[in-house]
Amino acid sequence: MSYFKEIYYGGLSLIEGLIVTGRRLFQPLVTVQYPRKKIPLSSAFRGHIELKIFEDSGTHKCIVCMSCEKNCPSGVISVQGVKQKEKGPKTLTDYVIDFSKCSLCGICVEICPTATLQYSREYELVGVTQADCRFDLLARLKKQVEQKEYEKNKQGKAA
Repeated sequence: MSYFKEIYYGGLSLIEGLIVTGRRLFQPLVTVQYPRKKIPLSSAFRGHIELKIFEDSGTHKCIVCMSCEKNCPSGVISVQGVKQKEKGPKTLTDYVIDFSKCSLCGICVEICPTATLQYSREYELVGVTQADCRFDLLARLKKQVEQKEYEKNKQGKAA
């Protein structure tokens, strides 16, 4: 008797599943065909950390105070700087973050005295090895500045 009972309840379960599928078949889609269509990011989106470009200087304002490196709970930030003059400020020479271990807690962004760190709006970074997750933020900033200058020159020639 239990054999026929299992067949009965199994068939009932199958019919219920088909009814749910049939109802969903005629409702509007809730998924997005991602590579072809993208939805706008939330204002609260927190991507990876990057150096901010300031309009007045055209570059970052990092003073190499090392507070981001010292306060990072994951210990993934490496900052190096050089003094150009004996009594002058330090100049940033190297800013590397290993995002394979970063928890994106945001302590480095909050603690920066010059507000030179920010969250990126970029979310399509991908890597297959751990080395692909190590970013030199200073080199990335230089590429961004060069790209902005190129676009500005391109618009100037078009006008």
